[in-house]
Amino acid sequence: MKIVSRIKLPIEKEMELFEKKFTASMSSKVSLLNRITHYVVNRKGKQMRPMFVFLIAKMTGNGEVNERTYRGASVIELIHTATLVHDDVVDDSNRRRGFFSINALWKNKIAVLVGDYLLSKGLLLSIDNDDFDLLKIISVAVREMSEGELLQIEKARKLDITEEVYFEIIRQKTATLIAACCAMGARSIMAPDEEVEKMRKFGELIGTAFQIKDDLFDYGNEHIGKPTGIDIKEQKMTLPLIYALNNSTSEEKKWLINSVKNHNKDKQRVKEVINLVKQNGGLDYAVSKMKEYQQQALQLLETYPASPYKESLVLMVNYVIDRKK
Repeated sequence: MKIVSRIKLPIEKEMELFEKKFTASMSSKVSLLNRITHYVVNRKGKQMRPMFVFLIAKMTGNGEVNERTYRGASVIELIHTATLVHDDVVDDSNRRRGFFSINALWKNKIAVLVGDYLLSKGLLLSIDNDDFDLLKIISVAVREMSEGELLQIEKARKLDITEEVYFEIIRQKTATLIAACCAMGARSIMAPDEEVEKMRKFGELIGTAFQIKDDLFDYGNEHIGKPTGIDIKEQKMTLPLIYALNNSTSEEKKWLINSVKNHNKDKQRVKEVINLVKQNGGLDYAVSKMKEYQQQALQLLETYPASPYKESLVLMVNYVIDRKK
């Protein structure tokens, strides 16, 4: 059985019902909108976010979920999908999960409006049910995601990102949404504040480990078999590169910065950058940091009694680290 199916096993019924509720939460009187949202729903990814919501809710709520849990998961997916639709417009991207993006099929104006529609649907789903506590969790996440993106753009121009700033960027950009899913799961079943905060922290740790793993893919992995160097081409400052910059001679540092800034389209030069990052311990360092976050996340689960939900969450933490793509 595939690892993702194993993780999903204890919440299979909930996920099936969630699919129906999520699809219903998007409906509109405008047939064009329904056509587009139907397209979105049928091209979903692994659905890690709602899985976090349900697994955390069941682990902290003695195996119980309620209508608030379903709404919380739907709000997260609606608002997350809205940000993806807008991202594709911003990045001028024609593909999303191997399919055409909305802006590729229906052009930018419609894509932006669809993103706005999904955002408002998410907000209203919470407001109409007085789920203001759940709405606050996701609203904070969206604010942080926007700040993280802008902080990255601001810093990327100068290539002067310190490790501290890097972790702040990925905390906001990537980890904050997974943290919101985990907080949402606990909050939906009325867990006490300190438990909600503990689960938020759990999600943040996993999200950080997830992003470092993504950084490492740029330097090659067994699945692809060769380095991609895409982050270098896009002048993204990743953890292996930051470590290599901070641990190289002034000559090497100059050469690295010049390569990333001015020669990032030169395949041979990108290859040389990858080799230098490896030589200077960038990959080993990133792997050790990723494992630190993994261990901290697993420690937060230790206080919970054994259950299929806890087991799935442990699998999820390890999957984040061991995945091949």
